[in-house]
Amino acid sequence: MLMAGPALALDSLKIMAPAGPGGGWDQTARTIQATLQSEGLVSNIQVENVAGAGGTIGLQQFINTSAGDPTATIVGGYVMVGAVIANESPVGLEDITPLARLTGEYVIVVVPAASEIQNADDLAEMLRDDPGSVTWAGGSAGGVDHIAAGMFAKAAGIDPALINYIPYSGGGEALAAILGNQVTVGVSGYSEFSGQLDAGTVRAIGITALEAQEYTDAPTFAEQGYPIDVQNWRMIAAAPGITDDEREELLTTIRTMANSDAWNDELRTKGWVNTYMDGDHFADYLAAEIVATTAILEELGIVE
Repeated sequence: MLMAGPALALDSLKIMAPAGPGGGWDQTARTIQATLQSEGLVSNIQVENVAGAGGTIGLQQFINTSAGDPTATIVGGYVMVGAVIANESPVGLEDITPLARLTGEYVIVVVPAASEIQNADDLAEMLRDDPGSVTWAGGSAGGVDHIAAGMFAKAAGIDPALINYIPYSGGGEALAAILGNQVTVGVSGYSEFSGQLDAGTVRAIGITALEAQEYTDAPTFAEQGYPIDVQNWRMIAAAPGITDDEREELLTTIRTMANSDAWNDELRTKGWVNTYMDGDHFADYLAAEIVATTAILEELGIVE
């Protein structure tokens, strides 16, 4: 169990979701907002969406406008690690104050309900015939969705650099392209497609877990012969330039939230795994992820 500190009652908090409405970061920000308020931890919370370039536009705005502000936070995650690298962003995650890793979520690949693609073998065969004819709708270039698509191509014996990946700034835009039959497949976190999977408007081709997940009947790519294991994680961070005491107050608030029944009930509903890690431990983890992701993107030919 997480060790929760005493409950706080901060007057206000701002949370930037550096993506459009409907995506995983937006859902994360609004779930944090709802839980902090329901648990009486923060009385007034505002969520702001700033979309573009895998979160790097919002990240730069956050750094430029929030330095030293102890009420300013931003959500992000593995996608942003890759986007900073792929977009050669002038700012990076080392320029903010890491607070905590909150959740993990496996990536799922879906097709429109009427698609002729029935399973991973069908998708692999189509890629082998003409990699460019298979269009992938997902999040930002260099993010976890792009990495997952590249890993599948590699497992299918295709040069990942040949995939036709179309990045979108939010889950809502990618979903519209899928439902409008503008792309071949969609790739994102499970929570972004769960409603359409339940409604039957899209079908799951595979999920990037090595073992079946209890929240979905989607087959794993591994059980279909494509051993892909990649998980998106999401975090919350504070502004640069805050004091140690201000950081600790925010950490205590987030730690208390992460240990609450309300938060963990939301995670189960959304298919998110509680991968909580905070403080210096998370800061060290983030630094290691930046190094490892750079190597992965180079291996997949996404960056040089």
